[in-house]
Amino acid sequence: MREIVVSTESNSDLSQDFIKKNGVLVIPHYYSVEETMYGEEGNQLSYKEFYDEMRAGKKVGTAASNPAVILDKFTELAKEGKDILHISFSSGLSCGYQNIVNGAKEVMESYPDCKIIVIDTLSASLGEGLMIKLALDRIKEGKTIEEIAEEVKSLIPHICVQFTVDDLDYLYRGGRLSKTSAVIGNFINLKPVLHIDNEGKLVPVAKVRGRKKSIATMVDNMAASVGSFRDRQMFIGILNGDCEEDAMLIKELVEEKFGYKDIMFEPVGPSIGAHSGPGTLGLVFLGDIR
Repeated sequence: MREIVVSTESNSDLSQDFIKKNGVLVIPHYYSVEETMYGEEGNQLSYKEFYDEMRAGKKVGTAASNPAVILDKFTELAKEGKDILHISFSSGLSCGYQNIVNGAKEVMESYPDCKIIVIDTLSASLGEGLMIKLALDRIKEGKTIEEIAEEVKSLIPHICVQFTVDDLDYLYRGGRLSKTSAVIGNFINLKPVLHIDNEGKLVPVAKVRGRKKSIATMVDNMAASVGSFRDRQMFIGILNGDCEEDAMLIKELVEEKFGYKDIMFEPVGPSIGAHSGPGTLGLVFLGDIR
C-alpha cells in the first residue's frame, strides 16, 4: 500500500510539535504587516509580535496559498510514490481551497499513480485540526485513503467552531463591520459571538455585553450543541489571540461543566487574527449541530 501523507494549510493552528511529530505537510497561507509579507518557514512573526503590531495600529492583511508552492510540494510527494489527503481551510473563507484543487489536479495528470484527495472542511483553525487528528488515527489503523476521506467528510457537519472578539475596531478594519457599529458597540461594551456555519462562513450568532458574558455564552452554546458527542470528543480546542488568561477561563468553565481534560490550547493564527484582532477567543468541539 502506498504511504498516505496528510496535508493542510498553516491556518489549521496546530502546534509545530504536533505537525512535526505526525509528519503533516503544511502549505503556507500568508499575512502582511504594512508592506512586509510573512508566512514561509523561517519568515514568520511570533504570535505576540503579530498581535503587538496590530495593537500598534499597523495595517495587516492576509493572502491565500501560492499555486506554485502547492505544485512544488505535491509534486515532491508524488515523485516519492506517496498519496496525499489534503484537509483544507474553508472555501467560504478563502480562495485557497480552489488553489489546492487546481494544484492537485495538475499533479495527478503528471503522475497518474498518485492519488490526491482534497477535502473542503468548511471549517477553520482547530476545526481542521479535529479532522487531521481523525485522518492520522485512521492511517495508523491501515485504512485506505478513500475510506479515511469518507470518514473525515462525515465529520464536517459536526465541527463546531466559535469565536468572540474583544475590540470591534478590528472587525471594522477587516471589513466585517461598519465604523458606526464598531464605535457604538465598543461604547456599550458589546461582544459578539461568531461561529462557522454550514456554508463555511464566519457569521454572528449572539451579541452580548461584557467579556465574561461572551465567554459564558460560548460555553452555553457548546452545551446546546454537543448532544450525542458529549462522550466522544477527540479533543476540545481553546484558542486565544494573545489573551491566555481569558482563554484559561474558558478552559475552567469547560472542565467544570463537562469534565473534559483532553484540551488543545493554541494561539489564534494570523489568518483569523488579522480580521478579529488581539483578544480573540475560540472554542472548538464536536456537536450534533454546528
